[in-house]
Amino acid sequence: MKILVTGAKGFIGRNLVAELKNQNDIEILRCSRETSMVQLDAYCQEADFVFHLAGVNRPQDPSEFMDGNYGLTGYILENLKKHQNTCPILISSSIQAELDNPYGISKKASEDLIISYGEETGAKVLVYRLPNVFGKWCKPNYNSAVATFCHNIASNLPITINDPSVTMKLVYIDDVVEEFIQALNGKENKLNDYCAIPIAHRTTLGEIVEIIESFKRSREERSVPNMNDPFTKKLYSTYLSYLPEDQFSYELKMNVDNRGSFTEFLKTPERGQVSINVSKPGITKGNHWHHTKNEKFLVVSGTGVIRFRKVDTEEIIEYFVSGDKLEVVDIPTGYTHNIENLGETNMVTVMWANELFDPEKPDTYFLEV
Repeated sequence: MKILVTGAKGFIGRNLVAELKNQNDIEILRCSRETSMVQLDAYCQEADFVFHLAGVNRPQDPSEFMDGNYGLTGYILENLKKHQNTCPILISSSIQAELDNPYGISKKASEDLIISYGEETGAKVLVYRLPNVFGKWCKPNYNSAVATFCHNIASNLPITINDPSVTMKLVYIDDVVEEFIQALNGKENKLNDYCAIPIAHRTTLGEIVEIIESFKRSREERSVPNMNDPFTKKLYSTYLSYLPEDQFSYELKMNVDNRGSFTEFLKTPERGQVSINVSKPGITKGNHWHHTKNEKFLVVSGTGVIRFRKVDTEEIIEYFVSGDKLEVVDIPTGYTHNIENLGETNMVTVMWANELFDPEKPDTYFLEV
């Protein structure tokens, strides 16, 4: 199957092409600014499906809106008719097609043209009026507030918000691409003349900035955003794609002493925290118990033993652990416990606790096992 994608090097086009490469038995005919009209004409003859994503949205002269949007659409449709190719064609329009501005007028004209083309030729036409689209590979400081905020905040550059209360309707690039693939397979989300991305998010500019700034702080706080919120999850993935390439890593505060080290790795208010404990050979750590706090220990390197004794009893329980056989040991409440390195190398343990450490209420009581 030959798929023509115009605007193949644009934000949506790049993401769509990347996913089309994952599909079976598809040849992608990529059209960008560098593609000649002669080559585009040849593509129109070969195509089994057309994704018309190319367009103009930030021209130097407003007259370029009609040339770049309506004009290019007309050229493609004329060539499809010339070659008697009635393959399906999907066009990415904009919610601004409802507005009386040069960009919106050009988009509405393109919509009307392709709908008329479908009625004339019987070809299946799919018009998607997209709201603000966000995600990886979107050009910052151009026409996307989300891309600009992510890029500037990640790079310690200033941002400008004229009105934080402005409400935005957004769709995530992966949801857009998924819907386009559904459309390719004849399962588009269509209502009357127009199609829509089924998953959309509404929020304010101020809320977007607040969330993105929390992502930046999360490195210092060793925290993880609430991935249970779909918009936050998608926005966090977007933000990470704008990190400067020399800032992918960040240091953690290691608490080091003669026994080894203890380092907090991740903190989540709703899922507790994860830490990394390093014990030197022969070292025993712990000898304490908790009322409510509970933990999970996973030794990933070295060998050792985890000992338990229920408070006010004498029996000692032992679990021998090793990085050669990964197993999780639960640390129940009411049991004093310790962990000893029995090997000749450092023992590394991943430790999870069900709550964040609170120095004002540590819920940790010393008691020898």
